[in-house]
Formats: sequence, C-alpha cells, structure tokens
Amino acid sequence: MDVTDASGAERASSAPSTALLTDRYELTMVQAALRSGAAHRRSVFEVFTRRLPEGRRYGVVGGTGRVLDAIESFRFDGARLDWLSDQGVVDDATLGWLADYRFGGDISGYPEGQVYFPGSPILTVEGSFAEAVVLETVVLSILNHDSAVAAAASRMTAAAGERPCIEMGARRTHEYAAPAAARAAHIAGFASTSDLEAGFRYGIPTGGTSAHAFTLLHDTERDAFTAQVVSMGRGTTLLVDTYDLAEAVRTAVDVAGPSLGAVRIDSGDLLMLAHRVRRQLDELGAKKTRILVTSDLDEYAIAALAAAPVDAYGVGTSLVTGSGHPTCSMVYKLVARASSDEPDAPLLPVAKRSAGAKTSRGGRKWAARRLDADGIAEAEVVGTGPVPHDLADRVVQVPLVRGGEVVGREPLAVARARHAAVRAQLPLSATQLSRGEPVLPTELVSRSGHAGG
Repeated sequence: MDVTDASGAERASSAPSTALLTDRYELTMVQAALRSGAAHRRSVFEVFTRRLPEGRRYGVVGGTGRVLDAIESFRFDGARLDWLSDQGVVDDATLGWLADYRFGGDISGYPEGQVYFPGSPILTVEGSFAEAVVLETVVLSILNHDSAVAAAASRMTAAAGERPCIEMGARRTHEYAAPAAARAAHIAGFASTSDLEAGFRYGIPTGGTSAHAFTLLHDTERDAFTAQVVSMGRGTTLLVDTYDLAEAVRTAVDVAGPSLGAVRIDSGDLLMLAHRVRRQLDELGAKKTRILVTSDLDEYAIAALAAAPVDAYGVGTSLVTGSGHPTCSMVYKLVARASSDEPDAPLLPVAKRSAGAKTSRGGRKWAARRLDADGIAEAEVVGTGPVPHDLADRVVQVPLVRGGEVVGREPLAVARARHAAVRAQLPLSATQLSRGEPVLPTELVSRSGHAGG
C-alpha cells in the first residue's frame, strides 16, 4: 500500500509481497535458464504497444509509480516459497535463487502523464535475464490497466474543458482496482474521486453526499433534503431526480436557500434537463447553485453537453473500464541480450520474426519527441544507437531505477501537471473524438545491428 506525505508525494509503506502476481511461466523460464547457464546473461526488455486501441489518437502512461512500488515489494517470503515447493512449480535450486531475489538492474521509461504512440519504448528494463523476466506479468498488469484508464480520462477531461470531472467508478470495478483507477484518472485531469481508499493512499481530493436511497429512506423529499443540509451545510449537493425534478429543485432551494451549493441530475435527457434546471434555479434566486450531472457518462456524452449549463461531470463505469478499451495491449519483450555471460559482453539485438502482426524490433531504444517551430509535436522518433544531436533535449524516457534503487518516484501532482502540458503540445486533432489514426507518426531510425548499448 502507498500513503501520501505532506508534500503530496506517494511513499511506500508496509506492503504485501507482489512476487506471486505473476504467470507460472516466468518462474519456469528462470529454472530452465539457471540450468542452461544463461540466467545471468545481461538482457534488455522493453514495454511497448504495436497499436493504439481503434480510433484513439494517443495513449497516456499511467501506473509507473505503482510499478516502482511493486518492484520494491517483489520478494519471495517463506510462505510463498513453501507454496511453490508444495505445488512443484520450480525445483530446489530455483527456490534458493528466488529466496534471495532483489531486482538490481536499471529501469528507464516514459514518466506518468506522458503520452505514447505505437512503438514507443514505454519502459526499458535491464538486468540479468532471470531478474528481469520475472517482472513481466506484474509490470504489464499495472501499466495496461492504469494506462487504459488514464487514456479514457484524458479524452473525458479534454471534452470537459474547464469543467471539473469527478471519478465515481468504485462500484463498477474490482475493489482493489478502484483506487488505481482513481489515481490514473487524477493524473489525466480528474479533479476528485468518490473512493476514500484512493484519497487515503494518494492524497486525491474526495467528495460525495447522498444516493437515491437516502431520499427514499425519509417520509418526504423535504425531510431528506433538510437532514442533509442540517448535517452538511447549505453548500452541499442535493440529488434532485428521485421523484419529480422540478418539484425537487423548488424544495431544495426552499430548504437550503439561494446559497445551495449544487444539485445533481442522475437520469433522463441531461441536455434538456440541465437547461430547465438552470432556468428554474435562476428564477428561484439560486444563480450560483451549480449543476452536477452523472448517469453513465463517457467522453462522447460529455462532449454533447458542452453547450449545456453544466458545471461538473461525475463519471463511473466508462472511466474505470477504459471507455471500451480496458487494456492497452502493451507487451514486454526481450530486445537485446549479451553475447556471453561476461559482464562487459556487448549487447546483441534480438527480435521475434514470426509471420503475422506480432513481430518486434530488436535493440535497446531511445525515444524523442520532435516539435515544430510553434512548439507543437510533429513526430515520435524512436531509434537505436546514439541520439541525434538535434533531438538530445527532447528525449522522453527518464531514469526510474538505478542499480536496483528507485530514483524516479514523484508526487502525483507532478504527473498531473506533466499530462496537461504534454497534451497541450499535441496537434488540435488529438482531442477530436472522431475515429482516426495516431496524431503523431512514429519515425524509426537505427544503426544496423546496433543494440543500443
């Protein structure tokens, strides 16, 4: 688990082991590599995606901080080792190696909030084959989930403009995925969350007032509104669509007065109802009372409400499921390995060459974002070998782990600010919701046969 210190930075606390959040074949590969003698060969793995989800113009990196926490907690304790032994997953020699496991290599990657495109080297993991390969499953499970939510959230906040979006998806996803989804959404611009665990872990502002059940509990709607206002003050948000909307708005203003904070509409034709409620509130003197809309919103519904007098959006199901794309199809592939077991042996590029779309490019890669004269991104440049001089100050990857020590942990607010700045550098077509190709082309440059280090 993570908690947040006074500066807003996530810090690791006592956390359960992440070592079994993995596929069995990671450990059987280690066993076989230990027997062959290749387990300690220096290797470079890369996380990338071959394509964006259909119609998406850019991806958003989410989960990097959680990956760093997971790597720090990747330890095989006695109970886990005993279970692996009892199940016959690996032999005794491999159990001994796992008992001493600590990742001691280097990791670089796109920082959270950064955007990515097909072929972008989102994460580069370098170490011995054995110590790097066992991280594959947990790294991909975090990055694929969090980046999917972050990409959906970015589309939603772009459609919302200056109006805040509230994450409300905890009841629509796995209980342990909910805080991670809230975290990813916050990076991509969501202002707050309904999930208290996300607030506790990550310092995200939380909010929430009442559901329809609270109104139905009381004998009258007036009784329910009165109880809420007495408890939470006149600045609270009253849910006004349990019975008759117009009557509820009148009652809400009568109970709370013109200083009522907000009303929430959770059903019906939101575009039409928002106009009606705004007009009614103004007529009742509640001109500063805000209107919050919920009800299965996604980026398309938010965009359709751009001309409506709506002040904030509450989003749940669509957000935490990636708005139809719950994974980013990221993969974790070996792209280079040493020519021998010697520590200074040169790296050789390796790549899958089978038929079909699942090919990959060998070599450790760098990535840089080329900007035009106006500071707008025009290409994602990915290459092996030396970085061209004119792109040296536009390299996207940053150090995350050095010699097994985390060096890239940062406050969530930094990732949030980064995303806002990076998205603003993309061409305007990036935020269009119509189907299209990635907004930036990926340009590949390389020196033949060079593994990148």
